[in-house]
Amino acid sequence: MTEATELVYMSARQVSEYLDLNEKKVYSMANDRILPATKVTGKWLFPKILIDRWVMDSCHSGMLSDRMHITGSDDPLLSMLVSRMMSQIGKTELISYSSTGSRLGLDLLSRGYADVCTLHWGSVEERSVRHPALLQGYANHQQWVMVHGYTRKQGLMMRPDMHHRCQQLDKIPQQSWRWVARQAGAGSQQHLEQWLMKQGADFEKLNSNLVAQSERELAGYIARNNADIGFGCQSVALESGLSFVPLVTESFDFVMPQGIYFRRQLQRLFNLIAEPQTQQLAATLGGYDLTDSGKLLWNGQ
Repeated sequence: MTEATELVYMSARQVSEYLDLNEKKVYSMANDRILPATKVTGKWLFPKILIDRWVMDSCHSGMLSDRMHITGSDDPLLSMLVSRMMSQIGKTELISYSSTGSRLGLDLLSRGYADVCTLHWGSVEERSVRHPALLQGYANHQQWVMVHGYTRKQGLMMRPDMHHRCQQLDKIPQQSWRWVARQAGAGSQQHLEQWLMKQGADFEKLNSNLVAQSERELAGYIARNNADIGFGCQSVALESGLSFVPLVTESFDFVMPQGIYFRRQLQRLFNLIAEPQTQQLAATLGGYDLTDSGKLLWNGQ
């Protein structure tokens, strides 16, 4: 291999030199989605960091096939399932989950720092449009697939003493209540801003000084009376002793490179979601529907 330092994107010729491959073979592997690449104005570009990752993962059926890192949107059910998997696996493999919000998770996935990204960017009815539209804004999305996880109830969280004051939805944005925001790029923040728009309101005009990096952090601010109201999922509201007003049923989905889809840790996760014990756990947490979990929704086209 010839050295190709300081490069972010490589041409087909540079990849052929770097990997000591015929240039026609590089084009063929790109067209067959074997090599990570993206086509810009009719020209193939190859992110060097993903080419290096592809080489590493090709060694001995994947040097890193004994581990899987999930990032993206925050979800308590997924967090519990990953913990259960690790307790079953023991010391032989590593499965980790760090919630970053949908957009940052997709950035990490596109750069090769994560294996799987979770997202919730649209309601069940809008998923087939909103989720692919979001994914197509990232390099190498042609090599990704999207698989359904489950649906969740999303809406407003507030303390129980405020519940009776939240029944007239159009009046809520007019109140001087203290709102908790989510970080930019989080699906919950996206949902909130869309809902406010339908009410003829603007999030920037609300009384909001706190930004939570996760669902549970948001609920904690409200439970401690640091804030009055925020947007999140039903299961977190219930576990925090908060009241909940449902506004949307959203699709919580998994995105990953095509090769990762067959990784045993991911298939074990989907099998775990389908187990009766997980169905019972989801019912206990509240707001989940696990129907069609593991169903392929999108293949990069």
